[in-house]
Amino acid sequence: MKVSNFYYLIAGIFAVLFAATHAWNGQSAVLPELQVGAIMMGTRTVFMYVWHIITAENLVFGVMFIWMSFQSDRSKVRFAAWMIVSLLSVRLVVILSVTAFQDASSLTDTLIDSVAIVIYVAFIILGIRMKPKKAEKSGATF
Repeated sequence: MKVSNFYYLIAGIFAVLFAATHAWNGQSAVLPELQVGAIMMGTRTVFMYVWHIITAENLVFGVMFIWMSFQSDRSKVRFAAWMIVSLLSVRLVVILSVTAFQDASSLTDTLIDSVAIVIYVAFIILGIRMKPKKAEKSGATF
């Protein structure tokens, strides 16, 4: 197998790493804080499954981008890449707007996540904009 799109491969590796770090951060730092008695069980449950949904999404995105990096016909995967860019962009807007609305002074706490999402999206867009090779343009296969 030959990598056709290194940008997608890098984006896929990033996404798998983001899934791992998101799960690890949740289990070690964030989710244990929910065990305080003042938070109702229903609220804890919702927070935990939303946290794990994001982890699972990152893992699925990573696997898909790694798979997409081996596809020689980029036109077949371009729509999926744009869809993921859209979802990640909306995720960033939600993170920033909810944080700003709740406590604008803590926006600096979102810096690492924000930069990671921007870099991740940039690699995806570079992969989308990558020019096809001459053999791919002509439809020739070898």
